[in-house]
Amino acid sequence: MRKRPSKKVEKCRVKEGAFKSDRSHGNNGFFFIPYKRNIELKVLVSDQMGWDHVSVSLPIMAPTWRMMCFVKDLFFEKDEVAIQYHPKEEDYVNFHPYCLHLWRHQTIAIPTPPTIMVGPK
Repeated sequence: MRKRPSKKVEKCRVKEGAFKSDRSHGNNGFFFIPYKRNIELKVLVSDQMGWDHVSVSLPIMAPTWRMMCFVKDLFFEKDEVAIQYHPKEEDYVNFHPYCLHLWRHQTIAIPTPPTIMVGPK
């Protein structure tokens, strides 16, 4: 995960109220990030307990793949792998119906399958 949000992202940080944070919190904080066509993504970011974590939510639908790629590029380096987990059903947590998460372990490299298993480049 990037050491600090970019200036563009920093402008979107919530700085007042219950979810307030400031630049001294690094990546940890809540952000309202503008997306295409007047869509605002609600993004909660943390880098604690050995994990980088970004949750992305919308009020009436789950974020799309492109939205998640957009957010991944804002908070992670281009050469970092971030994943969306599908845990065992007994471990499901549905705190918000339209929220998806990106994860990256801070010390263990996430293996990825060969790209040819998806298709030719």
